[in-house]
Amino acid sequence: MKPTHLLLVVALGLPLPAFPQSTSTHDGMDHGLADHTMTAPTHSSAGPAATEGGQAAFAAIQEIVLLLMSDPTTDWHRVDVPALRQHLVDMDNVTLRADIRPENVDGGARFLVTALEENVAASIKRMAFAHAATMNGTEGWQFTVREVENGVTFTAIGDALRIRALGFVGLMTVGAHHQRHHFALAHGEMPH
Repeated sequence: MKPTHLLLVVALGLPLPAFPQSTSTHDGMDHGLADHTMTAPTHSSAGPAATEGGQAAFAAIQEIVLLLMSDPTTDWHRVDVPALRQHLVDMDNVTLRADIRPENVDGGARFLVTALEENVAASIKRMAFAHAATMNGTEGWQFTVREVENGVTFTAIGDALRIRALGFVGLMTVGAHHQRHHFALAHGEMPH
């Protein structure tokens, strides 16, 4: 992790990223598949070790694959990493490509979330309905989603000040459930 990223993580009180522990495998190479406990890599006298996955979606998939491969009980008939990839595409589309128009309502906010691109609109619908179904009631907030042309309206009622400050994408992160969700998707489970 770069020093500036570490400072940001510490300043925001976010959890540090997980890195695999070192173990040796049949080929004598260190593949970091010891167990489910992940720790920061050690640095050798040869210089610092690389720690970045290179791209966020790739790194998220890599993290889940490491967990799956290190678990001797993984049912490989059920594993579906392509489903995880599609979910990460949806997350990217909603976060970076959706048009989001907030409107204050009594006790919270309503967000018109749309996109002209059909694939982005489909991502919006999958993410908004799934998040509302999974996280409704978190923080005592109530989420309501209605399908509209090219997207959804997403209404959040509860602590109006925090809801409005977080905005739609901030609300989508509430509950920090994504890591468990990613593992369940890759494991062939449908968590929504």
